[in-house]
Amino acid sequence: MANYDPNNIFAKIIRGELPCHKVYEDARVLAFLDIMPRAPGHTLVLPKAAARNLLDIDAADLAHVAAVAQKIARAAMQACGADGITLQQFNEPAGGQVVFHLHFHVIPRQNGVAMKPPASVKEDDGVLREQARKLAAALAGA
Repeated sequence: MANYDPNNIFAKIIRGELPCHKVYEDARVLAFLDIMPRAPGHTLVLPKAAARNLLDIDAADLAHVAAVAQKIARAAMQACGADGITLQQFNEPAGGQVVFHLHFHVIPRQNGVAMKPPASVKEDDGVLREQARKLAAALAGA
């Protein structure tokens, strides 16, 4: 397995070098909206620890990321009026991983509505800002 690259895009977002539409943050996790969502409210949940993927993260950090992903999923059900949630996580190129910092995709789903193809359409900044506000509010009320 290749080494962790501290200059990957998610590491830069964690360090505040690149902007994001933050939904949740604590000392160990950052969650923000995907700018090319597969469905409205598509959120990325990642550890702040330098972990390339599931294969090299500390178990305690993984457990915390999973717990936050669950919180985000519950909030997304409410904030997005979702009928369900798709959770995705990819490891290494053969497994479909594109950004090499561990992350989970929490994707709110509507009955009968297909997801957009991955990385197909960049969402409007104002739409993302409003979705982030709604998700953060749902989390605050949880």
